[in-house]
Amino acid sequence: MEGNQSGIKEPSIDSDKLSYEIFSILESKFLFGYDEQKLWIPKQISPPDPSPQSAEAVNNAIKNQRGKICILSIDGGGMRGLLPGKALAYLELSLKTKSGNPDARIADYFDVAAGTGIGGIFTAMLFATKDRRRPIFKAEETWKFLADNGNSIYASSPRSSRGFLHQCFNGGSSKSGGLEKLMKEGFTSGVRALTLKDTLKPILIPCYDLSSSAPFLFSRADALENDSFDFRLAEVCRATSAQPGLFEPVAMASVDGQTKCVALDGSLAMSNPTAAAITHVLHNKQEFPFVRGVEDILVLSLGTTGQLLEASYEYDQVKKWKAKDWASPIARISSDSSADVVDNAVSMAFGQSRSSNYIRIQANGSNLGRCVANVDTDASPKNVKMLIETAEDMLKQKNVESVMFGGKRIGEQSNYEKLDWIAGELVIEHQRRSCRIAPTVAFKQVYPNPS
Repeated sequence: MEGNQSGIKEPSIDSDKLSYEIFSILESKFLFGYDEQKLWIPKQISPPDPSPQSAEAVNNAIKNQRGKICILSIDGGGMRGLLPGKALAYLELSLKTKSGNPDARIADYFDVAAGTGIGGIFTAMLFATKDRRRPIFKAEETWKFLADNGNSIYASSPRSSRGFLHQCFNGGSSKSGGLEKLMKEGFTSGVRALTLKDTLKPILIPCYDLSSSAPFLFSRADALENDSFDFRLAEVCRATSAQPGLFEPVAMASVDGQTKCVALDGSLAMSNPTAAAITHVLHNKQEFPFVRGVEDILVLSLGTTGQLLEASYEYDQVKKWKAKDWASPIARISSDSSADVVDNAVSMAFGQSRSSNYIRIQANGSNLGRCVANVDTDASPKNVKMLIETAEDMLKQKNVESVMFGGKRIGEQSNYEKLDWIAGELVIEHQRRSCRIAPTVAFKQVYPNPS
């Protein structure tokens, strides 16, 4: 190599002499050890003059200028969706009270929503719009939709060995029409089928694509970028709910026909979509330009799991099971465990801010009655009544939190109190945005269609 023994290339005529000398000192002195203490002893810095604006106050002021991106995540779980549905209804009521706005909606206060399975249907209901100004459904209508139409969705025909899926998605009974019919009615404006573009805020709804053997995420942001990723909302809801063995896979295509997939239940890909929503925000600088990390995010995650939300089994009973007897329990164990693993991982990712920036609402298993084994698909009046009572009891329970490297613990506040608290935080964030120098979010816009 050309240059002196220290490995530094001799400066050319155009070189900066000062830079050359600095790097020479660094290499000859620092890398090989200083011999002059005055060069490496830290210079004493005098304490700053006391002032009313401390460093902590400055940091808080900066964070307030950046604001917080508010995320809603809803797990899947069949008829157990009554639990997050009830939580959503209470949250919207609390938002109306704290904001003083009787027409306040969930979509007004959250920037991103993700849902899988029945949670995906709820997400579409809460954020879909026909006029691009207000959402179609209220939060109270989510759990009522499931309670009133459970038989249409999950009722099996005694004359068909293919079960409720074949009946539901092939017209159902003349009385109910099935989930597909319900979704088409809910997500149609005039004669036009609503698509991912017809949502007020970014939404994420997963499914598992058999054609690519990989998870597929329906995204409003992608739909606005390219028509090849814009799908009809009714089909998206059908896809994320297509449980294997209960529902047939869904062959679907984007609005322009360029992107196709064969979809199965979103819970197979991600039963708890919270991590996907957080990742979407952290890596979407176009819509969320000021997010620096999880400290700039506020998350509400609604779960459907709980220790006593399914029938429990004794060892003497389980050890007698044959292979076919394990099908339903394994599916439940896999889904619920996956959701809890995501909950624990997200909680650890938030670190010290997990109690203030990440709230998980689900049953903690205490004082709950036992449910029937097929609670996810049993839409009988008795089971619906029992699940509604369970949901109301869940909201009264103490909130359960994931502890970093320590499992879970029962908190001091109830789920009701946690929802009230986060409603207050959402209202404060909503109010502060009108006072900030720069917009907290910069959502991609849907340009009006001339037709």
